[in-house]
Order: sequence, then C-alpha cells, then structure tokens
Amino acid sequence: MTKKAKGGSIRQSSIRRWAPLFICPVFVAFCIGFVWPFIQGIYLSFCNFKLVSKATFVGLDNYVQALADASFAHSFWYTAATAIVSLVLINVIAFAVAYALTQNLKGSNIFRTIFFMPNLIGGIVLGYIWSMIFDGILQAYSTSILLDSTLGFWGLIILMCWQQIGYMMIIYIAGLQAVPEDMIEAAKIDGATKLQTLFKVIIPNVMPSITICTFLSLTNGFKLFDQNLALTGGLPFIIQPDGGTINTTEMLALNIYNTFYTSGAATRGVAQAKAVLFFVLVAGLGLAQLAYTRKREVQQ
Repeated sequence: MTKKAKGGSIRQSSIRRWAPLFICPVFVAFCIGFVWPFIQGIYLSFCNFKLVSKATFVGLDNYVQALADASFAHSFWYTAATAIVSLVLINVIAFAVAYALTQNLKGSNIFRTIFFMPNLIGGIVLGYIWSMIFDGILQAYSTSILLDSTLGFWGLIILMCWQQIGYMMIIYIAGLQAVPEDMIEAAKIDGATKLQTLFKVIIPNVMPSITICTFLSLTNGFKLFDQNLALTGGLPFIIQPDGGTINTTEMLALNIYNTFYTSGAATRGVAQAKAVLFFVLVAGLGLAQLAYTRKREVQQ
C-alpha cells in the first residue's frame, strides 16, 4: 500500500469515528426544533386547547369543522389558481430570460444581477412596496387593490413573478450552461433550426432545472403568506347568508393564521387541523410533481 493510499484510509477511518460527535448536536437541534413540534402539532389537531399544556382530545371534530369551513374551501381554490398561474408565468419568463442571457449578450452579468435582486427583499417589505405602487396607479381609476378581488389576484401574481423570476433564472442559466455543446453542434450539422434545437435538444437536457424550478414555484405558491398578508390582507370580503365572512383574496396560509389568532381560542384546534391538511396537500403535490418530472429527465 502506498503512503497516499494509507493516508487516505486513516483519514476515512477518523471521519467515521468522529462523525457522530459532530452530527449529534445538529440532529438533537433538528429534533427539538422541528420533529417534536411537528409531532405535537399533529396531536393538537385532534384537540381543543387554549394552552398546549391543557389540550382536550376531541377526535376528528376539528377536521370535520375545517373541511366544512367555507372560507377554508375558498382559500384552497384561490391558492390553487394563484399557484398554477404563477407556476406557468414564473417558469416561462425565467427560462426565456435565462435563454436570452446565455446568448453572449453584452452586459449579461449586470442583467443577471438586476433580475436576481428582488429575491433579496423580504416578503412583508415587498408586499407593502407593491401595495403602494398598485394604489398609486389605481387611484386614478377611483379604486384600490383592496376593493376588487380580481385586482388582488393579479396583484399577487405580479408580486410573485417579480420576486421569484430572478431566482429561477439563475437555476435555468446553470442548466443551460450544462447542455453538451457537441449535441447542439450535431443538431446544427443535421440542419435543425433554432426552434427545433431548443425543443428537441436544449429543453430535454434542462429537465433537471425544470424539475427544481417547478417544485420551488409550486410549493412557494401554496405556502405564500407574508406577501399575501402585506399586499391585500385577504380583502375584500363577502358576507355569507349565515353571517360568516369570506376574504376573497385570502390564501391557505393566511386563512390558517386568521383562524388561529383572530377567531378566539375555541378554533385553535380547527386551525391546527387545517395546518395538518395544508402540510399533506403541499407535500403530496410536491412529491407527485417531482416523480412526474424526473421521469422526463435525460440521462447524460
């Protein structure tokens, strides 16, 4: 055995011996900060509680109330529509921008920085900035983003696109730069047009990036909270025949928040049940999307 191989073997043995010492603190912190609260949250979804230490088990009552809540159903369909529209627009525009910026344009690095910068702004700040922009424009038409649910919907779409396109663009640029040049050259030699090269060569090779960006866009669309809170706060609202109200631009995360904090202690268990359903929905959609798009990735 050479000295180099012997040194490598000793190093690997030392890593295996001391790895648990470095992994354990992180694992313990993960269990305390995530695993235990997650398990406790699932348990509390079956309880009525004002304080966590004084929870009363009520079975599936909270889930029955959550599924019967008209505002929860409305927020689900509203969130689904917002997520799907934003998913398509964000990925199409981000890919188009990334493709343009990989065509040897002058100043492409500056444009990449400019497009990425909105992603650095926090959601609450971003929501208030766009709220002032929209109200400044809509004031000329004697309306507000808080008075029209259609305006609120497209306001959220614009905000999400403006914030996330730059981030997805970076991922697409990395994927485009990884496309083998010999495949593109072979397509040119075979007489393929730029459009044929794009759809038959480039896009199939960029499928790993498409998988990642689709997953992030989909889950971010469903989990949106702070932008929704700052931009519209769920307004406007409609009054139901039974006296209840439905906030027409309220997404799922904001609906859960409002149920927990603004409806009193009696509905905290219902809010927790909604949160569990929310987790199952987002996790299920995310895993299904990953399985679907990964099957279409090109093995290089």
